[in-house]
Amino acid sequence: MTSDGKNRCWGDKDPLARAYHDDEWGVPVHDDQVLYEFILLEGVQAGLSWSTVLKRRENYRRVFDGFDPLKIAEYTPERVDELVQDASIIRNRRKIMSHVANAKAFLRVQEEYGSFDEYLWAYVDHRPIMNEFASWKEMTAETDLSKRISKDLKRRGFSFVGPTIMYAYMQSVGMVNDHLTSCFRWREIKEQYGG
Repeated sequence: MTSDGKNRCWGDKDPLARAYHDDEWGVPVHDDQVLYEFILLEGVQAGLSWSTVLKRRENYRRVFDGFDPLKIAEYTPERVDELVQDASIIRNRRKIMSHVANAKAFLRVQEEYGSFDEYLWAYVDHRPIMNEFASWKEMTAETDLSKRISKDLKRRGFSFVGPTIMYAYMQSVGMVNDHLTSCFRWREIKEQYGG
């Protein structure tokens, strides 16, 4: 139990992580721009900790035009060079180039399906999966579903969308509720979104 009387499965020690845990993680997202934001951020996380990315999230929002895929898809090689020099973000050229390529692929999916939301949430019949894990040991880093989504996104031209990244993405955008059952958010999300 924490000082505010709430049991959390993670994020207690850092105010930024706590706010993300309490307000966003595991909550179903249906806004295409936010869905793109998390593709970008989860791709950044590859090989890094989530707290490293979370601390730079507002910097990413600022330098990547509010995570607008229409604008990012238009970035030139010169803009990529500028971003590689920007110390406020992770200066990995491959990842930055993938953000641009992913924005283009994201727009193609929107065109085909009407929205990225429609494409993505069809994988779970438009209802989040409500897992019931009592401990982190029960959870896997990837699932058959994250492998299927990863494979299809790669086929569509996305990168930095491997099965482990895609499972973290599914957790971030609420396709799965992976709060531990002892966490106060598990029950709240289950009651609000899972029935």
